[in-house]
Amino acid sequence: MLRTLSIRDFVIVDTIELEFSAGFTVFTGETGAGKSILIDALTLALGGRGDASVVREGAPKADITADFAVTPQAAEWLAANEFAADEGGALLRRVIDNAGRSKAYINGVAATAAQLRELGDMLVDIHGQHAHQSLLKADAQRELLDSQSTIKDAEAAAQLKAVAAAHKAWRALARQLEEYESNAANLAYERERLEWQVGELDKLAAKPGEWQDISNEHSRLSHAASLLEGAQETLAAISESEDQPIVSQLGSLSQKLGKLAGIDAELQPTVDLIESARIQLQEAVYALNTYLDRVELDPERLRQVDARMEALHSAARKFRVAPDDLPDEHAQLSAKLRQLADASDLDGLRQQEAKLKAAYMDVARQLSATRAAAARGLATAVTQAMQELNMTGGAFDIALNPCEPGARGLEQVEFLVAGHAGVAPRPLAKVASGGELARIALAISVITSNATTTPTLIFDEVDSGIGGGVAEVVGRLLKRLGQARQVLCVTHLPQVASQASQHFQVAKGTLDNGKTASRIDVLDSKARVEEVARMLGGLEITATTRKHARELLAS
Repeated sequence: MLRTLSIRDFVIVDTIELEFSAGFTVFTGETGAGKSILIDALTLALGGRGDASVVREGAPKADITADFAVTPQAAEWLAANEFAADEGGALLRRVIDNAGRSKAYINGVAATAAQLRELGDMLVDIHGQHAHQSLLKADAQRELLDSQSTIKDAEAAAQLKAVAAAHKAWRALARQLEEYESNAANLAYERERLEWQVGELDKLAAKPGEWQDISNEHSRLSHAASLLEGAQETLAAISESEDQPIVSQLGSLSQKLGKLAGIDAELQPTVDLIESARIQLQEAVYALNTYLDRVELDPERLRQVDARMEALHSAARKFRVAPDDLPDEHAQLSAKLRQLADASDLDGLRQQEAKLKAAYMDVARQLSATRAAAARGLATAVTQAMQELNMTGGAFDIALNPCEPGARGLEQVEFLVAGHAGVAPRPLAKVASGGELARIALAISVITSNATTTPTLIFDEVDSGIGGGVAEVVGRLLKRLGQARQVLCVTHLPQVASQASQHFQVAKGTLDNGKTASRIDVLDSKARVEEVARMLGGLEITATTRKHARELLAS
């Protein structure tokens, strides 16, 4: 349940600190005083959209903090997402500066708005003041029925996801089948072209890295004479010269200086360097001998390498790729050919499409059965509530009209209503008056709220369009709901306000700087009489309206 709400510099709110209790709480006040601003602020703390326009004029930022006692489900979520606090509560905070930048926190740890929304859905259920208008839309009717069934049965939520996933898979393959059937001639031509290209590359059989290897070999073979001559000349100068070879000279110098180093030790580093050079040259001699044994003039091999290079280069030009990329091109074209060959199996595709359709129809029919059961239960409950809400003899029904198979199932949901006995139910949008629609929407809100496990329920002027004795019934409904949940309600009806166990009055005031701001006061019993009297009688409060107010509060 919501324990405290702190609001700073939000719209026309300067600073407000509120403490809430369990049961049924109402917010009342003049039109425009800022009653719904409280709901807007709480919605922001629960991850709703916000921008710079919510920051009070002249303030650097708006800051809203809501403190909740959590359910076991919410506590598990907090622990799983590493937001758990020692005291076991949930502190949700949202800050938006006057540049529109937003920050979110859960129990003092930075969070995202999406995480606020996910946690908020476990803590609060808000019924907006325009809920009755959305009931006229077919999609809203379907979503409401589905939410009712998923609340009561976790399997129903899985069915909704399964239907959407099965429909997506089925339609994707069906579109592919349609495309292949309509483009059969083009596909045959494309397959023939790919077969020729893959055949050419099969014959070429280019291997990864072959172009680099054969290029190196070609360079070596084509310059073999120069390579042999240069290697032999170098080898002769180092170790095979008729004059004293370089290696021998270095050996003699190393011996001579070695003796002198015995006289003067400063020559030893030079001796070491000369000896190292002699060893390196000897290693070069071994390497040159090995190289000369391997390199030979081979005109036949040179012709073979020339031919291979030309074949690779010609294929690269034909396929418009680099010679090095020919193996990759071969693999890609082969994969396309296999894919096209599989796709060209129209009979196989048709069989697969039929299987996916059957799988979709199976889960969709299960969803239809779940919806039918939920529709019967919700229709019965709303019909009973209508009798309490001064619609005696009226009836509520839910039709599941067959439609084209879609991601949301096999039927369209339509709410039907009969305003009084003896009349066949007709579509809600065509027969319900504004007052009737508001009462039906309120009945649905109360019934669906009863089915949820959400600890805090908020009703934002959902009683608009209702008055008289019906308003008193609405108050009793909300009070009864408040016996099991925390119920917060923004209302303009004295009959509803009088039923609350906690009463806040919202009013506009003027700050020291001359700016207007909302203030909220918790009303004691005497102040409640005055507020309910104001709601009954308007600006001029008489002894009669005060008496009536006392009677309402006493009852």
